[in-house]
Amino acid sequence: MTQFRLKNPGLEKHLFVNRITAAAVVIVLLTSGLIGRLIYLQVIGHEHYAMLARDNRVKIAPLPPARGLIFDRAGNVLAENISVYSLEIVPEQVKDLQNTLSRLQAILPINGEEIQRFKTQLKRHKPFESIPLKLRLTDEEVARFAVKRPFFRGVDIRARLIRHYPFRELVSHVVGYVASISEKELKQLDAAEYRGTSHIGKTGVEKFYEKHLHGVTGYAEIETNARGRELKVLKEVPSRPGKDLQLSLDIRLQAIAYEALGEHNGAVAALEPASGKVLVLVSKPGFDPNDFVSGISRQKYRDLQYSSDRPLFDRSIRGAYPPGSTIKPFMGLAGLNYGVIDAHHKLHCPGYYQLPNNRHRFRDWKKWGHGMVDLHDAIAQSCDVYFYDLAHNLEIDRIHDFLARFGFGAKTGIDLVGEKPGLLPSRKWKRKRFHQVWFPGETVIAGIGQGFLQATPIQLARAAAIMGNRGMIVTPRIAALEKTHEPQHAAVLDNIPKNDWQTIIDAMIAVVHGPRGTARRLAKGIDYHIAGKTGTAQVFTVKQDEEYKAKEVQKKLRDHALFIAFAPAEAPRIAIAVLAENAGHGGSAAAPVARKIMDAYFRMAQ
Repeated sequence: MTQFRLKNPGLEKHLFVNRITAAAVVIVLLTSGLIGRLIYLQVIGHEHYAMLARDNRVKIAPLPPARGLIFDRAGNVLAENISVYSLEIVPEQVKDLQNTLSRLQAILPINGEEIQRFKTQLKRHKPFESIPLKLRLTDEEVARFAVKRPFFRGVDIRARLIRHYPFRELVSHVVGYVASISEKELKQLDAAEYRGTSHIGKTGVEKFYEKHLHGVTGYAEIETNARGRELKVLKEVPSRPGKDLQLSLDIRLQAIAYEALGEHNGAVAALEPASGKVLVLVSKPGFDPNDFVSGISRQKYRDLQYSSDRPLFDRSIRGAYPPGSTIKPFMGLAGLNYGVIDAHHKLHCPGYYQLPNNRHRFRDWKKWGHGMVDLHDAIAQSCDVYFYDLAHNLEIDRIHDFLARFGFGAKTGIDLVGEKPGLLPSRKWKRKRFHQVWFPGETVIAGIGQGFLQATPIQLARAAAIMGNRGMIVTPRIAALEKTHEPQHAAVLDNIPKNDWQTIIDAMIAVVHGPRGTARRLAKGIDYHIAGKTGTAQVFTVKQDEEYKAKEVQKKLRDHALFIAFAPAEAPRIAIAVLAENAGHGGSAAAPVARKIMDAYFRMAQ
């Protein structure tokens, strides 16, 4: 018998009401959430999401500034910006970057180093920034890619300004060069200011005056479609180009100096004694700085780096050399200043010098000696024995203190990066450096600019200028940005009597114009007075019982030739230092270089 279950309308109604209530609560909660979200999106977060929406539509593109130009004192361009075509990629617009690079290599000569350089730059830039893959495209390469352009999304040819140095090796060290920004530099730079900039000053004036030359980066707001294609420029804040820079260098004198060194490597530094403005700053050999702008190949850089001629080494401010006999005028002035000698003090030179109770002979360059000489003759004829004895009587600490007044052992403060201070030894220095006492024999050879004593060509030029100024100290400057550049007077040199200055300068004049001066050949046909001093610096020590014969010595071991001078001697307008590596005697190798530069300087000034 079939049984039927009776319905319970009350229970069913209760369940139905509960379900309706639960559904209503859920609907209310969901509606509240939706309304809350809408309120947040439309009211509270409106500005934030409006900006995101705008950023999806608008791209901010940096506008890098044009780098300031560099001129010499006559207005000749030493560093300029030239327009070139470059193949560039916007990474965010390229789906398969590696495939794109491979396809590009199939139609253009893109080498592995260019690929590697691009990948390095890829890490340093934003995905939306255009990154150069290959610079300096030829017309043929531009045409070849233009045909294939529709098949390379995110790749295009753009015109860029790149640095160019028309005088190449003549200014490679002093002007320097720009090259790609490294990862280390990128961390130190203002990211906003250098966005879109791929190059930075690496050496020389380009590095020292980077802030002056770089300029201020601008930007453009560009509307794009969903595919990232540019539609129109909404707003543009133009960049401010870098400021031009005029140097005190004269490229004509620079070329004469470089050429005058001939087959010898070396350096020349010349400046105006009254102001410190640098006229010439040559380091030979140089190199072509243009190679570094677009990326030098590893092989080419390796050749420069390991060349025995060291073309990358700036001899003018970094090369520390024994000053040789060019130190003798300053030693003579020290002797007068401390009262160790007077202008008429005479000494017999037999061709060698011995310390008391010592059998070792310190030889003079003139084997048979100079006979009786006073200070004037000792400087004019470059008598070593006179200065051996003077140094012994002065002792090393007084020598150190006096030479320091002329800037030896310290940086000159020239507006270039990487200057070396040379070396001015003392007892304290040797004790700290070698944990040894100072020996009298070391003082003796310091008296003729040998031993530990080292100076850079720019230091020697500055010291010559101070001598020509009769004590007025100036700081060498390549580019004085200040409206005025007044020389500073050093109080420490004020206590040297005028007669002492004149005694030394007269002796330096006799070096060139005297009948027995070591640079007397320089005076032929000259119509102004030069005060100078020749120098020969040993590269290695000759044993007591050996004789130095230049022809039997490897060229790299031959003596360096030096010459310092200022002219006109009565009122100097130019001071100069010349170093010719392994060239022998200063009078025959270095002095003629100085003469050519000074002749040209005075001829141009007429």
